[in-house]
Amino acid sequence: MNGDAPAFVDANVLVYAFDVSAGPKHAAAIQLLETLWASGTGCLSVQVLQEFFVTITRKVPTPLSTDDATTRVRESSAWDVVTPTADDVLEAMAIRQSTGLSFWDALIVQAATELQCETLSTEDLADGQVIRGVRIRNPFRS
Repeated sequence: MNGDAPAFVDANVLVYAFDVSAGPKHAAAIQLLETLWASGTGCLSVQVLQEFFVTITRKVPTPLSTDDATTRVRESSAWDVVTPTADDVLEAMAIRQSTGLSFWDALIVQAATELQCETLSTEDLADGQVIRGVRIRNPFRS
């Protein structure tokens, strides 16, 4: 990584980058991912990779084949990837309790915290909100 701050990417950003039917979100996601690749600052978690795979192969209008999705997961695995531990699950429970987030969103926030990310790009949380020092950024907000 270079001197830029690490930036966490949620599964919805990855999905939109490879879902050609996503319209303007497709272009925005591609632009964000290209920026993170160029800077070497992209981060994600095993949970993100799992959600991406299931969604992009089954829940979009034009799903990727298993082989194509596997290639995308393999490529994304070159980024910093956190594998949640039991302690991360406990921290996510605490985040859930203090913020009211769903457990799964809290686990994403914990993963971003664990990787010391400055931002978390997602459309699932409130844009501009700061949780545990991580600023939520909705890359699709106009």
